[in-house]
Amino acid sequence: MVSRVTSTNSRKAPGERRDEIIAEAARLAVTAGLEKITLRAVAAGIDVRPGLISHYFPTVEDLLVVACERALSDERTRLIPAEGAPLTRLARMIARLEGGHADDLARLWLNARHLSRHHPRLGEALVAQEEQDRERLMGLIRDGIAEGAFPAQDPFAACVRIFVAVDGAGAYVNSPTPFDHVTYHRFITDVAQWALGITDDSLRQAVDCATAELIRP
Repeated sequence: MVSRVTSTNSRKAPGERRDEIIAEAARLAVTAGLEKITLRAVAAGIDVRPGLISHYFPTVEDLLVVACERALSDERTRLIPAEGAPLTRLARMIARLEGGHADDLARLWLNARHLSRHHPRLGEALVAQEEQDRERLMGLIRDGIAEGAFPAQDPFAACVRIFVAVDGAGAYVNSPTPFDHVTYHRFITDVAQWALGITDDSLRQAVDCATAELIRP
């Protein structure tokens, strides 16, 4: 997840200071929610005065949008690996999602979509982030098709189906009572297997291996 920024009151180059502000706001977005992003809260997190934050971001909405973009971009890199065999990369993604290791990301998406109803600029940013998510996952799927690991012939359709499963499972992330059933826990795996035309247990076995790696001490 986004790590907390440590800072001093020393003068910094404008680009460095702006990046520090965005990183702290992104940390708040992931750990506390977008509503917790205020000029005062971000200033306290990096040990500066609120006036300095407003110098770079005149309104909270300005900061909220870029913070959300940064957080989602960082989480995308963690969630969808760029290296390794396509089946292994997909399995690692699913293992993180089904194992609860990406719950903060699910909460952020739910939070951002809710707020976007009243913040059009945030809504536009989410559309762009969704497009980048699809491009990254479709790249993985195309690699798998080229290698013969995925029988599917339509990367876009498979990608959409998988992300709809991800969003559906993520809708339960704030539930006070866990939905503890194998059908729910394996839902993303099952949908991905169907969407990609996989008829054997290769994906399920790969997800089991990836899950074991995540929980290994």
